[in-house]
Amino acid sequence: DEIRDNMLGWDITDYGLGDWRKVGFALITLRNGNQHDPKYRKVYAEKLLMLKEGQHSPMHFHWTKSEDIINRGGGTLIIHLYNADENEDLADTDVCVNSDGRSYYVPAGTGIELKPGESITLWPYQYHDFDVKPGTGDVLIGEVSMCNDDNTDNRFNPPVGRFPEIEEDEEPYRLLCNEYPQASL
Repeated sequence: DEIRDNMLGWDITDYGLGDWRKVGFALITLRNGNQHDPKYRKVYAEKLLMLKEGQHSPMHFHWTKSEDIINRGGGTLIIHLYNADENEDLADTDVCVNSDGRSYYVPAGTGIELKPGESITLWPYQYHDFDVKPGTGDVLIGEVSMCNDDNTDNRFNPPVGRFPEIEEDEEPYRLLCNEYPQASL
């Protein structure tokens, strides 16, 4: 039940836009707790995400989750940052960046470049997206965070879906993290 209930395993997303090569990424949730179920007491999550050069992950924030994003290897990751305003839109205020022991402010919308081995901490209500710097190659991204709930803790701007619509034209070879059947006892 822990694997299914906490959506562990691999996943892909095109954010419901139907063009995975441009907007989307592949990921594996390695660890995850569940703050809504005392049976799963972990207070952390860990993911690996693969962002190909030319792919983009849309602007979003999390209401409750804070996370460290680590460039684990490959090209240069670019994360654009905004604060959320009182209406949960993009604010034009300076954004506090916490990266590898440094804290500093940048103008809204600034792209923070992370080379392999570098990281950034993202806080609740801090809008962020993911891009790859052209010419640097695909990026393997690590995420270490509070518990992850992709069903209720993503606010996209503009609104998009989190999980793709999949047209099944053959039996799945491997199930995605949101496709596991109920366990039979």
